[in-house]
Amino acid sequence: MIKQKSIQLILGVLLLTSLGSCDKWLELKPQDGIIREEFWQTKEQVNAAVTGIYSSMMGGTVTTDVATERPLPELFFLWGEGRGDMIIPTARAISEEIDLTTLNILPTNRITNWRFVYQTINYCNTVIELAPGVLEIDETFSQQQLDQAVGQALAIRGMMYFYLVRSFKDVPFKLTATKSDQDLAPLEKTEGSKILLQVVEDLKKAEAFTPVTYGNLTIDKGRITKYAVNALLADVYLWMDKFPECLAECEKVIGSNRFGLISGDDSWYDKLYYNGNSAEHIFSLQFDAQKLNSFYFMHATGNRRWSGASHLMENVFGLDIVNFPPLADIRGDGGSLRSSDLTIWKYVGANSNNQLRTAEQSFAHWNFYRFADILLMKAEALNETNKSLEAWEQVKVIRNRAKAVDFLGLPDSTNKASMQDFILTERQREFAFEGKRWYDVLRVAKRNNYQRLDLLLTMASISVPPDRQQSAFAKLRDYNSHYFPVYIYELQTNKLLTQNPFYN
Repeated sequence: MIKQKSIQLILGVLLLTSLGSCDKWLELKPQDGIIREEFWQTKEQVNAAVTGIYSSMMGGTVTTDVATERPLPELFFLWGEGRGDMIIPTARAISEEIDLTTLNILPTNRITNWRFVYQTINYCNTVIELAPGVLEIDETFSQQQLDQAVGQALAIRGMMYFYLVRSFKDVPFKLTATKSDQDLAPLEKTEGSKILLQVVEDLKKAEAFTPVTYGNLTIDKGRITKYAVNALLADVYLWMDKFPECLAECEKVIGSNRFGLISGDDSWYDKLYYNGNSAEHIFSLQFDAQKLNSFYFMHATGNRRWSGASHLMENVFGLDIVNFPPLADIRGDGGSLRSSDLTIWKYVGANSNNQLRTAEQSFAHWNFYRFADILLMKAEALNETNKSLEAWEQVKVIRNRAKAVDFLGLPDSTNKASMQDFILTERQREFAFEGKRWYDVLRVAKRNNYQRLDLLLTMASISVPPDRQQSAFAKLRDYNSHYFPVYIYELQTNKLLTQNPFYN
């Protein structure tokens, strides 16, 4: 793993090549000077630049001050869970976090600030644009090494735009590096659907460029491999309602025989959440003792700003009142959360037996894709192509590993709508607090001209306080409200940028 000083050095170089003043559009203004002539000379510098892309996603120094800049994993947690029905803010939460959970989101809410997503995008653009020139300078730099560098940058850029489109819908779209003042120009929005077409094209190219393995387990789990690209591409296709294409990408991962569900035995929690990097993990951000994350200060008892919602144990994971000893879904108490106080456990628990991590152990990985996601994406795509019984077979594999409790009864496995609900609920259990819930529900709700708007309304009826529910329901019936506003600072500095329609 990269040591803290190395991370700071790499990011410092990239900041000079692709970032500078904080008073310009999209925070992309560079400081002129350090470009090809001073940095892009060797394969080691290219590798450092690629490492800097991953480092930029992990964020800077961990702080207890929630008003400061949020690292991307924290931002993705809030974007994917804040409007869902899995988490609630505690008394330590600040007003902009509370507003997120009640769907009272304004353009002044800093959670909607996309600055660091675009910063990572520009790091990717810089590698894509400048790394090929090193091939002509450094004779030890091979075409294969170049392809791997560009492939990783293409995939991560695609992932960042995928987050932006799902969160804002239409956004500025830039595929060239901002290396100097001459490269800086305001951009208007591009339609999200057009952006996703380019993302698909880039991911197909990245699939050809990225390796199956880097020859090291930690690197394979923490860097973009060919199978990480397949997982991301399956996710993009699912969002675009391209179900056969999604299935094809899932089958590439499954057919590789490199991944599988770990067994639900006593070592399950350690393999999946504490140490990570198991056969189930496909792509995760690799925090360690030298590079901590902000999860401890978000979720640990006494400091936490977030807890699990009160209905989760009874209505999501299930309580067995029939058997003795009672059956228990391993993803519930001692897995995703601690039932006694609703602590979000998977990020702050040292094990499944009530031992808490210390602040110095706040290095839980941020999982983007696990093998369980592949199986459940496959199930969803099968169901949407009227193969509900086959979809049910995929879900059963997940449930058997988790020792799931059939407290709600089993779905009609021949009924598409019934299976839609069941797959969503299974994803809720499997990926609790992993930044997926809002996107999962919105993805299904918006299909066929919002045929399942009821899913969003039901979610709000659970998560929004009763005195604010009618306002939340009215907002959700306006489809434009499902996307964030453009942060006010961006509108002030980019005169070509327009506010998202719901917030005008």
